[in-house]
Amino acid sequence: MGRARRARRIAATAAYGGGGLAATAGALGALGYGLIKVEARIARRIVGRPFDGAPDDDRTYGAGVGTAIDVVMLGDSSAAGMGADTGEQTVGGIVCGGLAALTGRPVRLTNEAVIGSESGDLERQLANALDRLDRAPDVALILVGANDVTHRIDRSTAVRHLEGVVRRLRGGGTEVVVGTCPDLGTVQPIPHPLKALLRRWSRDLAAAQTVAVVEAGGRTVSLGDLLGAEFETSPAVLFSKDQFHPSPAGYARVAAVLLPTVCAALGIWTAPGQATDRMPLPRRGEAQAETKRCIGW
Repeated sequence: MGRARRARRIAATAAYGGGGLAATAGALGALGYGLIKVEARIARRIVGRPFDGAPDDDRTYGAGVGTAIDVVMLGDSSAAGMGADTGEQTVGGIVCGGLAALTGRPVRLTNEAVIGSESGDLERQLANALDRLDRAPDVALILVGANDVTHRIDRSTAVRHLEGVVRRLRGGGTEVVVGTCPDLGTVQPIPHPLKALLRRWSRDLAAAQTVAVVEAGGRTVSLGDLLGAEFETSPAVLFSKDQFHPSPAGYARVAAVLLPTVCAALGIWTAPGQATDRMPLPRRGEAQAETKRCIGW
């Protein structure tokens, strides 16, 4: 079965309940599942844990004038910025700095991402973010999925949680950009065949996230498609010293592929006479509801 069909099946299951991760694990058989468990223990020993947390990037970026653009960041350790040294090096910090430079307006970041989070934690993060703001944010940026894969969360359940948060945000008038689950097969310490299995699971989850998010009115950027090969060939540069989380250079690459889509969602970077809501570019890993048929969903 192709990835697009698997993604559609996962997303459909998310809408009605139930799931497929247990079935996938069952298909491995007892011997294969035992091997995977052994390799997972090996990988956990190799992958370091040198970070106590993530840098604080909650602040206003830019010295411009006018009403601040409110950006909310939700998700897991990649959204929190674990592996970065300063707040300016996180995905949220880089994206907000870019928005401030492009618009000449201040950009206020409210980051409620929590290290170790799964998609089921997004609703609580969103509630915390909205409690801190006096109006609906202009755009929400979500990075989530890796922990759903490594914690063996049912994919349809994970997608259902993500879709619910996207619908709530869009219902309040907030634009949403989701960086879909990264390709975990690029993490060097993970051995085969676990690497191949995690690659398939993470890419299947990313595809299902795209289906659900665009149908809920949000936009997605496929981090695995755009950056997977680059992270795999340059691990010393793009991964941090724990060999799992991105380095400052890795976060810069993630932010670079997300920023154009955030700008498009906000109507920035448009030429005279061009529609403010530009069409998504499949070659950039982008998707939104109006053109999902064009990219095979």
